[in-house]
This record gives sequence, structure tokens and C-alpha cells, in this order.
Amino acid sequence: MARYIGPVCKLCRREGEKLFLKGARCMTPKCAVERRTYPPGQHGKDTQFRRGRASDYNAQLREKQKARRIYGILERQFRRYFYEAQRRPGLTGSNLLGLLETRLDNVIYRLGLAESRPHARQLVLHNHFDVNGVPTNIPSYIVRPGDEITVHGSSKNLKYFREIRAYLEDRPQPPEWLTIDVSGNEIVARMLRAPERRDIQLPLNEQLIVEYYSR
Repeated sequence: MARYIGPVCKLCRREGEKLFLKGARCMTPKCAVERRTYPPGQHGKDTQFRRGRASDYNAQLREKQKARRIYGILERQFRRYFYEAQRRPGLTGSNLLGLLETRLDNVIYRLGLAESRPHARQLVLHNHFDVNGVPTNIPSYIVRPGDEITVHGSSKNLKYFREIRAYLEDRPQPPEWLTIDVSGNEIVARMLRAPERRDIQLPLNEQLIVEYYSR
């Protein structure tokens, strides 16, 4: 399974904004975007002084790259998501974001069970969750309305899940299309409905992504 294994702070610096790829660290002064506001690389500082308007193609490319990096997806898989969004009824851009939001790793992150999407991906790969009672270790698994997500039986007593049950109530509530219930030794989450565009609070212009792939 291919994935990006380089320094993720470089990705934020390249896009010029926080993509929250390191969880709580992104909210501290240690964040690379806070310390170095210029892009990475030998000529990163020079770009601060370049003049001229960026091309339409550059704007479309940067938006597509930003979406890929937020969700931790490589190009080939991201393109497949786009073609699937095209086939579905409705707006292609909204369909695309809806598909990305319903990936299992993103759902785990949205529920507050992981500090970041890369962390959620790791938890899923390590077989810590069941979907409808079936152990599922595929981060790209598409969760559907009505699906129930629980912590795998052998993982319930791990220190991480014991601690997360204690402070899960202090974390921000999950979006309206998800619900989570913590009672005793159990963590039970459900997907109530498919996410709508208004539910996805991300600094993304999906129309630019559609234009990029429609060239």
C-alpha cells in the first residue's frame, strides 16, 4: 500500500497554510508554518518576493494538491475518487468531498478518536476497529449511513483507549452526520447520514479541483 512517508510539515509549508497533519502540534508555536512562512526548498524564501499573478492552472493544481494532502491520498487513488464522483448524480465537487469524508480513517478522525488523519490511518491499519462487527483494517473503506463503528474487542483494554474514554467528552463534538456514545468499556459510533457540503468545514474550493481534471 503506497503512502507518503516524508516530512509532513513540508506539505503544509508548500501550501502556505496549516493542513493539521500533526494533530495538537499544529496548534503550538512549534508548527513549521508558524516558524517558517516560506515554502520549503533552496529557493523557498525567493518566492516571497516574486511578483505577478499565478496562472489558473497553478491555482487548480494547488487546490487539488491541498485536498490530496489533507486526506493523505496519492494521485492515482485521488483520481479514481474524482471519476467516481463524476458518475454519481449531483455536483461533482460535492460528491468528491463526500467520498473523501466517508473514508474510514477520516471518520475515525472526525469522531475524535485520533489526533490527526495520519494517526487515524495508523489505528485502522493496526486492526483497532470493527465496522458492523467485522474487523476492518482498510483506511479507504467507505462508511455508509447506518454503519456502526466499535473498538475491536482485543483493543478495548489498551492504555490508549482507556485514556481516550476518559477525556472524549472534553473534545469537540463530531459533525452532525456522526454520533458517538461512550458508556462503560464501550465506544460505539454510527454514521447517521451522508455528509453534505455545509458539513465539511475545510478551506477547499472543490470547483478548482473539478476544473483541473476537466482540462
